[in-house]
Amino acid sequence: MKRAQHGDSLIEVMIALMLTAVTALGLVAVQSALARGERAALLRERAALIADSVTEGVRSDADRAAIVSQWQARAASMLPSGEVAISDRADGVRVATVSWRAEDRSDPCTEPQAKPFASCIAVAFAR
Repeated sequence: MKRAQHGDSLIEVMIALMLTAVTALGLVAVQSALARGERAALLRERAALIADSVTEGVRSDADRAAIVSQWQARAASMLPSGEVAISDRADGVRVATVSWRAEDRSDPCTEPQAKPFASCIAVAFAR
C-alpha cells in the first residue's frame, strides 16, 4: 500500500515564488514611475510660479534686468540648472521662459532661448 503524500511539491513552491517576485517587481516599477511623475509635476509647478512672477514684475516695472536677475537666482535654487529668459517678438508680445535640466528628456522645450534637452514653461504677455 502506498503512502499518501502531504505538502507541496518543489515545482509548486518555485512557481509561487516566481509569481510573487514578478508581482513585487511590478509594484516597484509602478512606484518608481509615480515618483518620477510627481517630481516632474513639482518642477513644472515651480517653473510656472517663477514665470508668472517674472511676467508680473516686467509688466509693472521698467527695470527688466533687475527682475530677471532676481528670478534667475531663485530659479537656480529651485530648479536643476534653472534659467530665466525674456524675449521680445516682432508683434509686441514678450515671452518669459523658465527652463531647467530635464532628467528624462521626454518633454523637450521648443523655445529658441532654452538649452537643448531642457524642459521649460513659456508665458507670453504684452506690456
